[in-house]
Amino acid sequence: MKQDVHSPSAHNRHAKGREKLLAHLAMMLFALLIGGSFSLGGLAAQHVPAATLQVMRYLMTIAVLGVMTYGVLRVPFSVPVEPWRFGILGLLMSVYMLTMFLALEITSPVQTGAVFTLMPLMAAGFALVLLGQRTRLGVLASLVIAAIGAIWVIFRGDIGALLRFDVGRGELIYFVGVICHAIYVPLIRKFDRKENPFAFGFWMAVATAFFLLFPAAPQLPTIDYADLPSVVWVALAYLSVVTTAITFLLLQYASLRLPSSKVLAYGYLTPTVVIVMEGLLGHGWASAAVFAGALLTACGLVVMALLPD
Repeated sequence: MKQDVHSPSAHNRHAKGREKLLAHLAMMLFALLIGGSFSLGGLAAQHVPAATLQVMRYLMTIAVLGVMTYGVLRVPFSVPVEPWRFGILGLLMSVYMLTMFLALEITSPVQTGAVFTLMPLMAAGFALVLLGQRTRLGVLASLVIAAIGAIWVIFRGDIGALLRFDVGRGELIYFVGVICHAIYVPLIRKFDRKENPFAFGFWMAVATAFFLLFPAAPQLPTIDYADLPSVVWVALAYLSVVTTAITFLLLQYASLRLPSSKVLAYGYLTPTVVIVMEGLLGHGWASAAVFAGALLTACGLVVMALLPD
């Protein structure tokens, strides 16, 4: 018997389909916004130590999310249940942020953007361990193909460097942070207690800032904040509002509707976005070989997005 398209089950399927489409669009926007953070963050990292920059960023984020959550949206203020969840998530995110900006002090935004694209494959492994979330063979194959493209970018399109495993110190530092972020994504779903997403983001920012204060504490009094160049404040505004508050909400929305491997697979767009940003900022364009590797990772994303969950 032909099923009525207006039946509750059909309506639920259509609603879920729309939600998944919106989740894919959210992660596409996420990738574009994150790509911009590498270039702007790289400029700011030349003037302010990594830990100090991150504390300043998260203090601004706490202020922005606090006003949005408890002022504009009128969410009742309360200490979250099971606050240890935010301790774990905040620790993972603080390590990720710190290693990202330590890496940007000694390597290029393109290289760090390429390391970021290794995250989806690792996230698929952690999602299996933490959530029992299995990845289809086709999705796994697309992740591996895209990871090959990312590795090609990391080694600057140089076969000799790849054979010698000549990877930079900055890339190795950031790789530690990428592992933490890959664990963080499936934990968002595991730790979800149906809280208001803005309130969840606020307490995440508080926990992350708490852990960042430890390495930043000796540096904070030594900075001449009035003498900082405008690029630092522009980068801080972008990082605190766009790539912390907004991208967190995008990531949380998608993480509750898509498998972890698909969520972070949108990071495959990052090297391409960073290459374009660096070129437009006048920092030079990547070589054809490096750009080809970035396009390969983007192709892996297209294949992955079209495959069933």
